[in-house]
Formats: sequence, C-alpha cells, structure tokens
Amino acid sequence: MPVPVPRPRAIPAVECGQAPAASQDRGPSTEQAPPGTAPAENLSGRPENRTQKREKTTENRENTPPRTAAQTTDRTTDRIPGRATDQHGSAVPTNLTVLLIEDDPGGSPIVPDLLDQSGKPIRVRTARNLTEAGRLLTDDVHCILLDLALPSPAPAPARTSADDDGDGDAEGHDELAVLRHVLELAPRHAVLALTSSSDAERGAEAVAVGAQDYLFRDELDGRLLSRAIRYAVERKRSDSAERRLAEGRLRAQENRRLERGLLPTPLLEGSPLRFAARYRPGRSRALLGGDFYDVVRTPDGTVHAMIGDVCGHGPDEAALGVELRIAWRALTLAGLCGDQLLGTLQQVLEHERAHDEIFATLCAVDIAPDGRRAGLCLAGHPAPLVAGPGTPARLLPYDNNGPALGLLPGARWPRMQVELGAEWSLMLYTDGLIEGHVGEGRERLGQDGMVEMVRRQFAEGLQGEQLLRATVNEVRELNGGELADDVAVVLLDRTP
Repeated sequence: MPVPVPRPRAIPAVECGQAPAASQDRGPSTEQAPPGTAPAENLSGRPENRTQKREKTTENRENTPPRTAAQTTDRTTDRIPGRATDQHGSAVPTNLTVLLIEDDPGGSPIVPDLLDQSGKPIRVRTARNLTEAGRLLTDDVHCILLDLALPSPAPAPARTSADDDGDGDAEGHDELAVLRHVLELAPRHAVLALTSSSDAERGAEAVAVGAQDYLFRDELDGRLLSRAIRYAVERKRSDSAERRLAEGRLRAQENRRLERGLLPTPLLEGSPLRFAARYRPGRSRALLGGDFYDVVRTPDGTVHAMIGDVCGHGPDEAALGVELRIAWRALTLAGLCGDQLLGTLQQVLEHERAHDEIFATLCAVDIAPDGRRAGLCLAGHPAPLVAGPGTPARLLPYDNNGPALGLLPGARWPRMQVELGAEWSLMLYTDGLIEGHVGEGRERLGQDGMVEMVRRQFAEGLQGEQLLRATVNEVRELNGGELADDVAVVLLDRTP
C-alpha cells in the first residue's frame, strides 16, 4: 500500500474551487448523494462487495433527477475546508469537520445537510482510499467515517484449504485490517465504522478494535448521522481526557517512587546533629530532576552528608541520581570516603549513564564524632555554607574543587580539612538555589547573594526548617516566580 503523504496536505482542485467536479463518465466522484437518495436495500444477508455497490450506484443515478447548476455549486462549495454556505451563498461558520473514507463516493449514504449541536453545518471531506485520506487528514478533522468494505491496505495472508471454511473470515479480517490502519493513522480522531445492517457483528468487532461506534450504511439519514458524529467526537474527547488523567496518575506514582529514591530518610540514630532538608522541583518538568542527597552515621560516630546534581532533567537523569545516591550510601557504610569513594562513584556513573556527555556534581562532607571538624570533597559542586553564633555565614574553602564526576577519566578529588567549632549550622545546596535571577534583569543571585541572605535570616533568629523555607521562598520571589531549575537544600545543626 502506498505510504500516506505527510501533512500539510494539498487540497484537490475540485475541493478548493479551482476546477469543476469530475463528471460521471470520468469515474467515481467526491460529491455527496442528493438529499433523499439512499442506497438500495441489501437483501442477501451478507456484506456488499464493491461490484454490488457500483451497480446500486448506477441504479440510483438513473432514478435521480438531474441537478441544477445551483445545487451542484452549493455541494461543491461545501467541500472547501473552513468554509460552508447557506442557501443564499453566504459564508456560515462551522465547528465540525468529517472525513469520509469511501471507495465509491457516488453511492455514499451521506446527506449534505448535516448540522452540529449548535445548528452549524458539518463539513464533509471525501477520500476514495487510504492514501488520499492521509492527505486530507488535517488537525481540523474531528471525526472519520470509514466504510469497512474498503480493500485491505496490505495483502491478506495466504489461506490454506483447511482454513477456507466459506464463512467469510478472510473478508472480515481485511475489513478490520483497514480499521486498524486508520486507527494507527489517526490515533487522536474519532472513528465511526460503516457496515451493512445484516452485519452488526462486524460493527461490534469494529468498536472492540477501537472505533467509537458503528452505523448501518443502508439505514442512515442526516439527523441520525449528525447525532452519531457529535456523540463519537465527545466520546473520543472523554476517552482522551480519561487517558490523560490516568497518565497523570502514573506520573504522580513515578514522582513518589523517584522522590523516595532521591530524597531518603537520613540514618542519624545516635547522633546529636539535627537534620532538615527541602526540595522544590523546577517549573518546566512534571518529573523530578537529577538533584539528590543523603546523610548517614557510621558505627564510629562519623556523620557523612552528601548532595549532588546530575546534569539534565527527566526520568533518566532522576534514575541515575537514585543510583548514585544508593551507591554513595553503600560505599560510605562500607568504610570508603574521600577520593576513593568519589572515584568509585565515577565508575558507577560511567557505566550507568545513557550518553558520554552526562556528568554529575557532588559535595561530600564527613563530620568527626566530636562535631568540631570535618573533611570536605567537592566534585564540581558549589561549596557549602557554615554559620554559627557570633560568626557570620561564610562559604567553606573551595580552592581544591575537583572536576565533576564523569568528565575526566582518572581524576582526583582532594579532601580538605575544615574547622567548624562547637556550635554551627552547615548548609549544603544545589546550584538551582544560586542561579535564580534577581529582578527582571539578567543578574543572578549567585553565592555572594545567597550568603548575604542567609546572614540576614540567621540574624533574625531563623533556624532549621524555618530557615530553609524562608531561603527558598525568598529566592523564588527574587526570581519573580518558580525557578527554572530544581532546588535541593540540606541543613545540619550542632548545638552543645
């Protein structure tokens, strides 16, 4: 079968009014049958084949009075996409457009005076085959009327003598193959199947395959068809809305699973440190991004904290963030730290990432059991902030910041020893917190702006969850709305 031509479509000359409609001696026409003309009754009890339909079409034409020029002009004009006319030739707006796929348009049961629910005319386009339907199937088409008697788009598989029981299964298979092809070609459009009144079972099978409804081609009238079209369109809209709702529920479930992996419960049993964290997704994504963090206490009393960020956004990056977090926790509990731990994490990232361009930044801190000093390793990540009573907020040293994970094979990450004091608050964060804009210009908050903000909030007496909430909210307000990137912040407090 020829492959349908992709959109945008080329409107046939007869449809755009640049050429006269084909005469009867040139073959099948795309015009509708006149009002009151119905196809002959099928009394055989079996579906009509193409030869029978053409014979009935010829009989109908012989018994139909010739059309006037005005009638012919009116019906041709009604084919123009986006335009319909009343009896005076004035343009009338229309809401619905229908595509009829019928290999013998001259014998079509479609009547021209189809009206939508508001009383506006329904436009009808006619395609004689699936290739032509592909050209006419534009976004403004709401419903497809498909004749199930159309030939199959692909040759039917060879039948053996054992399979040939004379019950017409091959023909039925071909008819449903046409429907499946149309459903694949137009997954967002409502589809009405046309079949013979003696073949209701075929219509029911069509609905089971995916059509919104089926109609008997030999029992149609304008009112019935108009109502069926409106019903099919609304049912398709309802089905699409229900599908989107179900997809939304699945995304919400994915979010919860990813959140449990990215934002775990810290393992701090037996530690005097207080823990608080806050995460806020960026405005442009339904799924969580690649920000992740974790905090654990090893048997020797050391508290290990980590925060990281996988470049990019989406489920793949979030899944990689989960893998890195779990690997970090396992390696930390196994006794690794510093350069050895980060080097192993880089190996995990290199094996698990989808592309070589994917990398991750990370900040790892191990706080001594006495809580007065800590080791710091930075892999392309912003330095954490520390503040205490009588000590204004400041950034920890970042001169020995190593490269992000996944950028340089065989890289090293020096471990820096820092003094924290007897009472302190340590804030780890991702770059989403400092990359928000300040006002309507292009200026960003930056680390210096964040330090000044946290100093002021400490001076106001904010601590723990209140401090994190105030920080994230103020950053969002300065940005003038939701931040483009995800924000993750971890706060560890030590009080004597």
